[in-house]
Amino acid sequence: MKRKYERRHSRWYEVLLLGLGIHVLVGLPLVILLPSLERWGWEFWLYLPDVRSNTIIAVGLAFMASALTLRRLADYPGTQLPAYILPTVSIAFLIAVALLFFTREGYTRQVMFGGYLASLIWFYLGYFIGKRYRKLKLALVPFGDTKRLLGSRRLDLRMLDEPDLQGVRFDGVVADLRAEDLPPEWEKFLATCTLCHIPVYHIRQIHESISGRVQIDSLSENEFGSLLPSLMYLRFKRLADTLGAILLLPVLLPIMLVTAILIKLDSPGPVFFMQPRVGYRARPFLMFKFRSMYHDMSGEDFTISEDDPRITRVGKAIRKYRIDELPQIFNILKGEMSFIGPRPESASLSEWYEQDVPFFSYRHVVRPGITGWAQVEQGYAAEVQGMTKKLQYDFYYIKHVSLWLDVLISLKTVRILFTGFGAR
Repeated sequence: MKRKYERRHSRWYEVLLLGLGIHVLVGLPLVILLPSLERWGWEFWLYLPDVRSNTIIAVGLAFMASALTLRRLADYPGTQLPAYILPTVSIAFLIAVALLFFTREGYTRQVMFGGYLASLIWFYLGYFIGKRYRKLKLALVPFGDTKRLLGSRRLDLRMLDEPDLQGVRFDGVVADLRAEDLPPEWEKFLATCTLCHIPVYHIRQIHESISGRVQIDSLSENEFGSLLPSLMYLRFKRLADTLGAILLLPVLLPIMLVTAILIKLDSPGPVFFMQPRVGYRARPFLMFKFRSMYHDMSGEDFTISEDDPRITRVGKAIRKYRIDELPQIFNILKGEMSFIGPRPESASLSEWYEQDVPFFSYRHVVRPGITGWAQVEQGYAAEVQGMTKKLQYDFYYIKHVSLWLDVLISLKTVRILFTGFGAR
């Protein structure tokens, strides 16, 4: 039985290792050699002054940084990888050029640009050619909540009729490990799969990977220790937030000045709207925003509809493209917020949500952000039902917080700035 299962076991690991090897052994030489040969000729490697070696190293590092980033982005739910190839490769090469420029190291622009184009072609071809190999095939154990799972572009889910893989190569087995009706023969089947190095996933893991949300039912079923973010990364993130805010401030100040003038001309009242919000570790702070509503109109604590009469003409535009959030860069400099994290709620709304939404206050374990996973996946949510779903997105972010997830949220936020998704 064990040998029979081993012969069928996952091809996913093989594809993963093969993909990494192809990038290093085939992709890297190609993106370096093709532009180098075109510019310097067939014997360029016999003479490598600083200008040539700097260029080759920069192209290689930018290519590998792009490959690693794209591979990690592909792990997250709902990632449409083709949409992120161009910005990822562009940013990697821009950083490489910026480092060469500021260190005053010489490089060949033609070879650098050729490496950039070759990298784009390589990643796009690799995605479309290897697309069919990236879809995981998972077997479902027909007990408990597994019947509720739906397949996706990344997952091919197939329900088993008996405790046997029946000669089919699966990348893993999914079961509700807490199902009360799981028969002994199926438990033995799961144990055999594990011994044969066939991954056995709990249904919650797969639901997370499909939906991008963490289900929150009760404290006993959700070990909060596993949701605690890395303190080392949070310290790094705080440093990156500060440096990023300092660098962006000169660029954003002219935009903020023009916005302030337009707000003042559009309607009477202050330029800024400052509201008490609940932040990191449930500490209250004043969050800065551009005023987008009429100053003398009262109403609920949140926007009721897209046609809320309290919103000014300028307010509609700056809300749609998130320009009203720009003053929060000062909250970042003060250490009260981050660029990326769960959106902070007002004190009154927090009290309201905590009465109906389990574990709402746990989202304060990280600094709130200008944008976040819930914002790019769900958009605006005010009612309790929508807030429960938003909280599940926030918990997913807290559980998986990392540089790669922050990069993905940043790229999705840029898309939102051009589409106005989820604005109200």
